[in-house]
Amino acid sequence: MMQVVQMVLPIAIMLGLGVVCRQKGIFNMAGLAGIKAVVSDICLPVVLFNAFFTAQYSLTVLLVFVLVYLGFGLAMAAGFGLRGLAKPHGQFFPFLLTSAEGGMLGYALYGLLMGEQSGFAAVDLGQTVFAYTAFLGMLTLSGGQKPTAKGLLKNIVTNKCCIGMALGILLGASGVGRWVLAGSAGGIVSSAISMITAPTSALVLLIVGYELELDKTLLRPVAVTVLCRLVVMGALLALVSFVLFQIVPFDRKLQIALMILYALPAPFIIPLFADVGQEGRYISTTLSVHTICTILLYVVIAFVSLG
Repeated sequence: MMQVVQMVLPIAIMLGLGVVCRQKGIFNMAGLAGIKAVVSDICLPVVLFNAFFTAQYSLTVLLVFVLVYLGFGLAMAAGFGLRGLAKPHGQFFPFLLTSAEGGMLGYALYGLLMGEQSGFAAVDLGQTVFAYTAFLGMLTLSGGQKPTAKGLLKNIVTNKCCIGMALGILLGASGVGRWVLAGSAGGIVSSAISMITAPTSALVLLIVGYELELDKTLLRPVAVTVLCRLVVMGALLALVSFVLFQIVPFDRKLQIALMILYALPAPFIIPLFADVGQEGRYISTTLSVHTICTILLYVVIAFVSLG
């Protein structure tokens, strides 16, 4: 119990500090935008670079990529089939049922639990590629714009997180990463990366706490959306785990990474790439409620990791 408290209490404290910062006006929306810029433009790209730079590449990683990508595709299809349950908010319901906020939350939670973040990279690769291809393409279409291959490619090559991930994969999969880390400069590289990535988890949780928003007038459609996502993600966790570990030997760290992935809320980028209009409150409230559910699920995952 004390080990679980040790893992979960820092999360609760940082979320609480985020709430206090909003309520007390310690920093305003401009300050929040600055913190987000530091995280999204500096910290997260380096976190992703390091995760894939130090990751172990194998056929297992390729298999996980395929299963995660296809699984989120099934979740999106289920979202379009079930969107009548969230009337009159069905337009963005499918996007709240698929993909996951791996960058802003997944790595932070996995790192706090396991002491390193590279283990989450194996499951996040499929999620990230799905988010910037199928997810973003359908989201753009939902906003009234026709998605194009050129537009999707531009979003990928100009996104700093995608650049960090791509460089990490290139250097890690080619063996350059192991060569650098084993050489005389390895300690310098590791120290520099650690210095940049160290505050990431705290800053991410501070942002999440600041933006937690519960609109009571939307609790019914939000509750339906969150419940549907929990059911769909639970089914995906069971399906992906069953198929994966029928083919490859069971890996406890990989199983924990999958559990965290499917416990995460939908991507926070929805308002950035679509004109959400009046649906903004529904989306933000849903993400806030599911973030609370993620923290509760994280307690369960922490117990499992210690079992």
